[in-house]
Amino acid sequence: MKLTGNTIFITGGGSGIGRGLAEALHKLGNKVIIAGRRRSHLNAVIAANPGMEAVELDITDPANIESVAAKLIADYPELNVLINNAGIMQPDSVAGKIDDALLTSTMATNVLGPIRMTSALIEHLKGKKHAVVAYTSSVLAFVPLAVTGIYSSTKAALHSYVLSQRFMLRNTNVRVLEIAPPWVRTELMNSQEAEQAMPLDQFISETMAVLGTDADEILVDGAKPFRNNVGPNEHGFVNGFNEQALAIFGGA
Repeated sequence: MKLTGNTIFITGGGSGIGRGLAEALHKLGNKVIIAGRRRSHLNAVIAANPGMEAVELDITDPANIESVAAKLIADYPELNVLINNAGIMQPDSVAGKIDDALLTSTMATNVLGPIRMTSALIEHLKGKKHAVVAYTSSVLAFVPLAVTGIYSSTKAALHSYVLSQRFMLRNTNVRVLEIAPPWVRTELMNSQEAEQAMPLDQFISETMAVLGTDADEILVDGAKPFRNNVGPNEHGFVNGFNEQALAIFGGA
C-alpha cells in the first residue's frame, strides 16, 4: 500500500488499533477521517491530531452506513482508502445456550458492518488511483479462541469474504488487504494491561512496516504461527492454544 498522499476513512478509529493506525497514517501526511459511535472518543482523537476529522457512525445500521458513505463521497471526493476496523469482542458460551443479543450484535458489527461499508463505497473506490480496502480481522480467524467463539467465527467469515473480494477485484485498481492482529493491548476483552498481549505501539509500528509493502495479508511476526497453522493438523494447535487461554480467561 502507498503510505502517503491518500484520503483514508477508518471505522472504529476512536480507540485501540483503529486510533493507532489513524494516528500513524496522519503523521505521514495522509488526510484521515475516523468514525465511531462514541463522539467523546472521536473528539479526543481529533483534538490530539490537528487536521484529522471524524464522523459518527453506527456500523450496525445499514441506513446510517449509506448516509455516511454518501457524505464521505461528497465531502472527500479524493477518498481512496477504506479501513474496516470497527469490531466488538465479548466472551460467550458456545457449549450452552447463546445470548441472542450478543450473537446478533457481534455478527452485525464484525461481519455485516464491514461488508456493507465496503459495498457503499466500492464503486467510488474503483475510480481512484492507489485504492485500497482493508479489513482488520484477527489471528482468531485461523485459530479460534473457544471462550469467544462467536467473535472468532466472525473473523473467520471476514477472512473468507476478503479472499473472495480480492479475487473478484483482481482486474481493478482496488487492492484488498487483511490486517490480522495477534492479541494486542486494547479495550477488547479488557486487554489494556495484559502482559501476554502485544503492546499497541509496537503492533502499530510493525504493522505499518508491512503495510508499506506489496503484502496482501498484513501480519506481524507474532501473528505468523497462527496464520501458518491452518491445515490438516490444526486441531492440536487449536486445542493447546485454548487450554492455555482457559488459564487466562477461565471457562468450562
